[in-house]
Amino acid sequence: MINFKKINLYFLLIFIILNFFYVPPSYSSISSREDLFNNALDLSSNGNFNFALKQWNSYLELYPDDAEALSNRGNVKLLIGDTEGSINDQEKAINLNPNEVDPYINRGIAEEALGLWLLAKKDYMFVISKDSENFSALYNFANVEGSLSNWEKARDLFSQAASYNPGFAMARSSMALADYQLGHFDESEKELKKLIRRYPAFADARAALTALNWSRGMSGQAESNWIAVTELDPRYSDEEWLIKVRRWPPEPTKDLMKFIALKY
Repeated sequence: MINFKKINLYFLLIFIILNFFYVPPSYSSISSREDLFNNALDLSSNGNFNFALKQWNSYLELYPDDAEALSNRGNVKLLIGDTEGSINDQEKAINLNPNEVDPYINRGIAEEALGLWLLAKKDYMFVISKDSENFSALYNFANVEGSLSNWEKARDLFSQAASYNPGFAMARSSMALADYQLGHFDESEKELKKLIRRYPAFADARAALTALNWSRGMSGQAESNWIAVTELDPRYSDEEWLIKVRRWPPEPTKDLMKFIALKY
């Protein structure tokens, strides 16, 4: 990868990684152009997406061939629901700078939002061919394989993403959920408990362990973890969110929904 400052916004699209990035400019009157760019970038990073879009539009009227700005605007468009506009901006960025990997990752995310799994997979595979340790691409690729019900492959990719970024807790939780789906219950339980010891307020691991404990007849432990989950993130009781947004595998989702149905 080229040398640039990159801001990773984790899970702005709920458990997917978008990359807003900045390449040091090589132009005269740096302060004016750089200030415009950084203002739009700050608005994007702080979640002020409507204002950010206006700033990116203004910047790109002046500098229409800035690939980084196009990719960043594409991310903002995706976050406000303009998925096709996002893909269009990422493609423009790719055409201007085909060796930069971030627009491929970001286009893949937009393609996932449209259910275009094979196109997204192609983008992530391209990134991995350029940078085999790119944990963002590995994680997103794993989610695509899960959406295609290829849980063995997904599990391997989640594991790789976690190995290249050991602090990437969601990759480790997703790996444990894939183990759960594959019937590797002991491995799943071991990893989930390790995550909870390290991150006691990590709702995803606690929700997964709730389902696993309940499925194995350990109702007391399931109840204990679930109490924490409801206080940390009540979305885990929503089956549609769990499948479509968080993208849990079917078996742990089914077990958690059974637990909730009996509880309430």
